[in-house]
This record gives sequence, C-alpha cells and structure tokens, in this order.
Amino acid sequence: MSLSLPSGSWPTPITSELVVRAAARIGEVVVGGTDVWWAESRPDEGGRTVVVRRSADGTVADVLPSPWNARTRVHEYGGGAWTVAEGTLWFTEFTDQRLYRLDPGGDSPVPVTPEPAVPSGVRFADLHVTADGVLAVRETHPASGGAADVVNEIVRITAEGIEVLVSGPDFVSDPRLAPDGVTLSYLRWNHPDMPWDAAQLVVRAADGTEHLLAGGSGESVVQPTWGEDLALWWFSDRTNFWSLYRKRPHEAPELVVDVGADIAGPQWVFGQSRFALLPDGRVAFAYGRDGADRLAVREADGSLRELDLPYASFRNVVAAGDGVVCVAGGPDSEPVVLHVPVDGGVGAGGPGMSVLRPARDLGLDPAWFSRPEHVTFATEDAGTGIDVAHALVYPPANPDVTPVEGDLPPLLVVVHGGPTSAASPVLNLAVQYWTSRGFCVADVDYRGSTGYGRRYRDALQGRWGVVDLDDVVACARHLAATGRVDPARMAIRGGSAGGYTTLAALSLRPGVFTAGASHYGVADLGALAAETHKFESRYLDGLVAPWPAGAEVYAERSPINHVDALDTPLAVFQGDEDAIVPPDQAEAIVAALREKGVPHAYLLFAGEQHGFRRAANIRAALDGELSFYAQVWGFDLPADEDIEPIAVHR
Repeated sequence: MSLSLPSGSWPTPITSELVVRAAARIGEVVVGGTDVWWAESRPDEGGRTVVVRRSADGTVADVLPSPWNARTRVHEYGGGAWTVAEGTLWFTEFTDQRLYRLDPGGDSPVPVTPEPAVPSGVRFADLHVTADGVLAVRETHPASGGAADVVNEIVRITAEGIEVLVSGPDFVSDPRLAPDGVTLSYLRWNHPDMPWDAAQLVVRAADGTEHLLAGGSGESVVQPTWGEDLALWWFSDRTNFWSLYRKRPHEAPELVVDVGADIAGPQWVFGQSRFALLPDGRVAFAYGRDGADRLAVREADGSLRELDLPYASFRNVVAAGDGVVCVAGGPDSEPVVLHVPVDGGVGAGGPGMSVLRPARDLGLDPAWFSRPEHVTFATEDAGTGIDVAHALVYPPANPDVTPVEGDLPPLLVVVHGGPTSAASPVLNLAVQYWTSRGFCVADVDYRGSTGYGRRYRDALQGRWGVVDLDDVVACARHLAATGRVDPARMAIRGGSAGGYTTLAALSLRPGVFTAGASHYGVADLGALAAETHKFESRYLDGLVAPWPAGAEVYAERSPINHVDALDTPLAVFQGDEDAIVPPDQAEAIVAALREKGVPHAYLLFAGEQHGFRRAANIRAALDGELSFYAQVWGFDLPADEDIEPIAVHR
C-alpha cells in the first residue's frame, strides 16, 4: 500500500546501517599473471585497507589479515600504497608508514625499511618493483613537523639499502623504469603549482643525463607509461583536455587520442590509471562526457571504438590478457571489479564480460534508486569567459510513497571536495539515503571541477570563494525556478573544500539556503594557508592569492570573518586527527555560531583524519545531519530507525 507522507519523513530501507553494512571502497587494481589483486577500504574494520586476491580458479581471499592496513600518508591523500610482483606483495603499513613485503605462502609481512626516528616520519608511495629493487616516492618528515621541511624524493629500495635517485624538486611522482632496465621517467613539479597546474615529464638516460619531454607552465602531464617497444605514453592537457600522447624512440612526440573531453583526471592520489596498453598495439581508455564515463579502444589503425557497457564510471584501468580489468560502476551498481575483453564485452552481460568482485547484495529493487540527470544551468560569468555550470541531479525516489500533493521536495546541494574533483554517477547509498526520504540531491560540478577541460578547471583560479558560490547558488535557484524543489527548504553541504564552499555560501551569499552542513570544512583561509601540510601548502596561491601578500583577499573570503551575516542553522562534523583541515577550523565557526545564538550542532570524532572511515562515525554523521534538518524544517524522523536526535544548540 502506498503511503502519502511529507518529504523528508519517508520510511526507507536505505538506512545509515545499510550504508555501511559490508561496505568497501575499492581502490587500485593489479594483474599479476593469472591473478587479479585489488584494495578494499572497509568501514566496518575501522577503515582498514585490505589487499584482496582473486585466483584463476575464482577463489577470492584477503591477503592481509587484520590488523595490517595497506595505506600511505604521502601527500596525506595517499594512493599507490601497494604493488605485486611474482606473487609477492609490497605495501606501506599505515601505522608506521614503513615498507613491508609478504611472500607467497608467508604467514606475516616482514619490514623492508628501517623504523624511522620520527614516528611515521618516513613514508612510501607509488611503488613499482623492478629487477633490482622497488622504486618508490619517499616523503621524509622532520621532527619539527613543519611543511616547509618535508622532503619528497624518488628512491630505489634494495636488500643493500635505500638509494636516492631523484632529489630537489618540491614534488615527484610516477617513477617508471623502461623495459630496457636503465631509462627512468618521472614527473616533477614545484610550489606553488599543483600537479594539475604544471607537472613536467622527465626522462633520465643510463648515463644520468635528463631531458624534459613534456609539461611545464600551463601544461599538466599525468600517468606516464612505458610500452614494450620503448614508446613512452602520457596524458597532457596542452589542448585544453587531458589527451593521450606518445613518443617512440628517435621520433617526435605525437598526439594519439583526443576525444574532445578529459581522459585523465587530477593527481590527488598516486596509482591512478585511465588507460592500458594491450599486447597487440591497441589502447583501451576511459573518458568522461556529460557527467558519465565511456570505455573505448584505439585500434591499431588509429580508429576509435566505444564499448557498449552497462556502467558509467571506469577507473584503475589495467591490461589483462585480451582485455582490461577495471573498477566500474553506474547508477544501478556500486563499484565492481570488472574484466572486459575488448573484442567482446558489448552490451549488458556481453560476451566474455565478467564481474570479478561483485557489488554487495543490497536486497533492494532498483525502483529505490534515484538515477541522476546531467543538468547544465546558467551562472554568472564573473570574468571567466564561462557562463554555465553543471550538476548531477537526483530526484526523490521511493516506490512505497506517494508525495503529498503540492509538497515540493527539499533540496540538498552537495559540494564535492578538491575543489578539483567531480560528481560521479555511480550508485552511492549515501546519496540514496536522502533521495529515498524525499530529498532532491544536486551534486554540483561548479567551475573548477574536473571533466570539462582545463579552461573550465582554471576558471576557479584566483576566484575560489567567488565562482563556486555563484554556481551553487545558481544551481539551487535554477531548480527552484523550474518547480523541482521547495525554495524554503534548500540546504547545502560539503566536505573539505566542499565544506569551505558550504560555509562561504551561507556567510557570503546569505538568504539562499535555509540550512547547511559542513564536514571538516575550511572556515579560515589564512589559517589553512599557514597550517596545512606540504602538498597543499601553496595550493591557495593559485585559488585565492599568493600568501601572505594576499592576506586581505584571504580575510575577505574567509567565512569566519563574516559571521555577522551567518544566521543559517548549521551542523558541523570534524575528525580530531585531521592534518589537512585541523579541528580548530571547525571549532572557530562553532564558537561564532554559539556567540550569535544561531541553531547549530557539532560532532567531533575521535581518531578520524580527513574524511570519515569508521562505520560508527559515518552513521553518526548521516543520521545526525538528517536529524538536524528535521529539527530545522519541522518534519518527523521515521520511527522504526530509532535515530537519536542530534543536540541542537542555540
């Protein structure tokens, strides 16, 4: 029987408990012989990253027993924390950041690098095994803990010790040894650039001479990869979009694949892969357009062929025999590990396509899932030369409820982090948690987001706290003006950089949103510039202004300096071990809300870093945010979920 209930109070099986139950975030994929390995970050194990192996006979087993945790803190965001060679697993252990190895049949990992003088002070990432050792990015933190004193280098780790191969640049990544065993390629960049601003591809010959192959001012290079024929492949955004280039021995670099859309993405973490070189000279690659990914093949003759697959996101693409293995997902599917033969794999369940690691069985009819619509809307030009922005819009979806006549749904505007990130069309129960209760969710790709070319990404340069605010406000007003949402019940929420935009929208664009939620968001840009870790310590030079010369601009755009206009109810969620956005940022905004008497809630989670990984905390943040909106907007929580109301202070 269909119920008729006000939006927000709809009963749903998509509870916070279901969101975290047996959930896992799938990370990098490695193909080793006939085995496929991947990483899983599991909230119900405290966010532990487990390495899993699928053998040729289909047997799937965890390789790392508890409490081992394959996670690196290089750049704080990590990635590339493990790799496999001839059945041996090499990985960085989260608790001490040392490199370990686990041999086939071994009972327990053994340390490879010495214990550092400073706890977790020597970290390893971007691991690649060669014939004479392991190549890695090493990040060394001094006892002082100052960002300016952190050293990033490329090293080779052997049984004899650690050899420094590259030192000097502020940052290095992607050390790759050519098939000749002597030629090394790597990426480097220096402050104040981020790798998506200006990264250089360098090749070092056996005699130690180096030459710059691509990249530099105004050009970002990512994901260099050697072919067996000694051709070097990479992505560059010199033509606006990250496109695929190749340099063969004794030939000039050439543009190989340009689809008029971004193929690669920003290098926030190590170990990304959006293309794979196949044995017969073909190339498989993923690219995004209109808010969704495609998987395609560049044939040996240069022609392009798109595969017809029932997924809308493809990442960690690696070669596997006659095809690729990747992490795939879509509007009806959480991420899976997928094998796709490039000459099969056509259509849903096409010939030979196989799911190696299925999504969890949610036991839900697809009618419960809201499918996103890619929406383009007008916004203020603000001197960028771009006057449109984009969003994935999820309408309410609940097969058991008939909306009350005339009751427009509340809107939840979601602001992704980065800010150089992007909305994803993959089934996410943390989104469906809201839509199944009667909310409309808009996941905004404001200017600065990835997936729409460098010009769109660079539109945020010098304008963070301006154009992102214009875009989230324009999105909300567009949806209200078209009659899709209730203009009196529009909330904004985001984490990290998205938390900053949330706080800035409420304090610098007051009167649009009637509630908000900041998850580990930035309240004071000047404090962030002065306190944050090395990787992002100069990031705001480009997004805002050079620091400290531009201190007045930082003050002008910092929400903490505009609390006189902040009268919107706000919920704040923070981890007490966050090294990227320290807790004092959250506590400063909470203190201001308390002094003004603005309704607010504050949850500080012990043991959490930047982003919540523990199941109990993920649940508390979701249910707490829902409870906050219920108290602000006056709707009832579903009785059978037993959600404890969050404490709202005034």
